[in-house]
Amino acid sequence: MGTPGTVLITGTTSGVGLNATKALVRQGWTVITANRNPQRAAGAADQLEIPSHRLHHILMDLGDLESVRHAVESLSVGVDALVCNAAVYDPKLKQPKRSPQGYELSMATNHLGHFLLIQLLLDRLKASSHPSKRIVILGTVTANSKELGGKIPIPAPADLGDLSGFEAGFKDPITMASGQTFKPGKAYKDSKLCNMITTQELHRRIYQDTGISCTSLYPGCVADTPLFRNTPKAFQVIFPWFQKKITGGYVSQSLAGERVAMVVANPDFNQSGVHWSWGNRQKKAGKQFSQELSDKATNPDDAKRVWELSMQLVGL
Repeated sequence: MGTPGTVLITGTTSGVGLNATKALVRQGWTVITANRNPQRAAGAADQLEIPSHRLHHILMDLGDLESVRHAVESLSVGVDALVCNAAVYDPKLKQPKRSPQGYELSMATNHLGHFLLIQLLLDRLKASSHPSKRIVILGTVTANSKELGGKIPIPAPADLGDLSGFEAGFKDPITMASGQTFKPGKAYKDSKLCNMITTQELHRRIYQDTGISCTSLYPGCVADTPLFRNTPKAFQVIFPWFQKKITGGYVSQSLAGERVAMVVANPDFNQSGVHWSWGNRQKKAGKQFSQELSDKATNPDDAKRVWELSMQLVGL
């Protein structure tokens, strides 16, 4: 399975991040967990009986860029791999929530916080002597228009438009990267599109010179993940049933965590620039494959602009 190392994972108090932590510790890895509530992260790990001596819990609120900076400054250990997993999704919002820096919260947390974290950890990753250094970002089918799930027009497909929102500084009254009207579900999709764009641009910028493999993945539809805790109660009942019985897309939190761990630790996943997927219908013993991404995620000119504007928004 490859050489164990030290990996930092965001969002491990529940769901995919917690299960990825368990899978990696089982393979001999040390995991730095980064969460808004380290005590809750430690309690969740204890409940899954993850050996505490393999874990370091740090305080990091991805929605607050100063918290990200402080967390990285407080790190006293090297890092061989980074997993950008944490995300917020609140589709019932009528008005946008704002980060301490004034940015719409889903973009601030899901994209900008992770973007800053990557930049601040690059030197540590470059300095690592691990034979397979990696940056892994969780993507989603709903932000990739090459897949059926990415074509769904409710509330709207992921689309950053002309990036006028980013260009103008993304502060109130701007709520969307495109500068258009706030749609909370689309804000989440747009932030995940930015995650996949970041992976592609990282691959172009750093892989050749550093050997750091940069990949994203969609581990399958984890229909009962706590990510959906802010959706309507009926959705939380119907969606898992629909994915299990109708589409065949359902993936357990445990299996999704194991898939993230494979992308981090398995030599078979060392190809950089790939978006790994297991498909929208889950087959017994189904194998990973490289999923084609939309032009919105892969266009190098757009990606360069997203990168440069994100650097400005995070203050680099």
